[in-house]
Amino acid sequence: MALSVPATTAELRGPTEIVVSVVLPCLNEEEAVGSVVREALEGLDRLGVSGEVIVVDNGSTDRSAASAEAAGARLVHERRRGYGSAYLAGLAAARGEFIVLADADGTYDLRRLDDLVAPLQEGRDVVLGSRLRGVIEPGAMPWSHRWIGNPVLTRFLNVVYGVRVSDAHCGIRALRRSALPRLDLHTTGMEFASEMVLKAARRGLDVAEVPVPYRRRRGDSKLSRYRDAWRHVRLMLLHSPTTLFLIPGGLLFLVGAVVMLALAGGPVTVGGRGWEIHSMIFGSIATLVGAQIVQLGVVARAYAVVHEREHDALLERLWDRLRLEHGLAAGGAVLAAGLGVLTFVVARWALHGFGNLHEEHLSVLGLTFVGLGTQVVFTSFLLSIIGLRRAR
Repeated sequence: MALSVPATTAELRGPTEIVVSVVLPCLNEEEAVGSVVREALEGLDRLGVSGEVIVVDNGSTDRSAASAEAAGARLVHERRRGYGSAYLAGLAAARGEFIVLADADGTYDLRRLDDLVAPLQEGRDVVLGSRLRGVIEPGAMPWSHRWIGNPVLTRFLNVVYGVRVSDAHCGIRALRRSALPRLDLHTTGMEFASEMVLKAARRGLDVAEVPVPYRRRRGDSKLSRYRDAWRHVRLMLLHSPTTLFLIPGGLLFLVGAVVMLALAGGPVTVGGRGWEIHSMIFGSIATLVGAQIVQLGVVARAYAVVHEREHDALLERLWDRLRLEHGLAAGGAVLAAGLGVLTFVVARWALHGFGNLHEEHLSVLGLTFVGLGTQVVFTSFLLSIIGLRRAR
């Protein structure tokens, strides 16, 4: 399948303008990298466009670099170790309008570049390969990766970020050069694959997925099963304040508030069991901790809007309508309510000659309100500080 370049674009290009760049990270892949480069060049020939194959040597100690150059690749050296580091160096060096990212271990058939480039020509921003929708050669993928690790991590990403992909960690994908500033990729390890997918989803890029065949690799694998899986999970959590902060914090706050308010008037009996002051103390702590986690989530989302250029319609609407004074008023009201309850308790205590205090439940309620009000006041100041950066 040949790629037809629109005439208006072709007129602007010189005869040697690079249309497609193929970027291959490489760490000790002497057995495969030469044949992979030749397959990529054959794929470019089938496309009928000018292109380049870039091999990013990530500190190989074998003859990988020499094999890549001998096969016709342009060599880039990246001393910082890491899958993502190699790709970032390759993306910086790539000159093509369309960029294909793949592995140098022979697992992907790069003679079929047209499968990934065609959707880009049709207007898509990012194209992901899917091994799980393609044909997997026997022995190419461990069963734990095929049936547990990859599906679970992909499902988690789909749920958290609202995307619909079948193989978020496939090692072959393509993108438009114009999409790179919006993606703003940074990660240096294997989590680079997840970062591209989640940022494409969060920033409204048009993503397509195509089935790709998957072959047995040549040479030794560089994957670290548990470490790399954790790096993917960590990245997905750090980029989703709702999942990391708002949902668990909101649930904890709700449970704590229900328990605390139910016991504010004194001990209660539920299911034949008495619930005393100790349960209310638990409710108070859960309420305060839950509220703090929720507020951290709001601050994290605000930071993402200002510093990471994320779009958050709800937060931005609230930011436009609410001011520092609104937060101070809300926090001040809760704080005043807590101080009022504590004043009542102290007054009752004084009337009884400052003897034994019999208002433990009201004391816990008042102290909790004071804590909540103080949190809201200072969180409002913090959000206002972040908002100054947004205004600028």
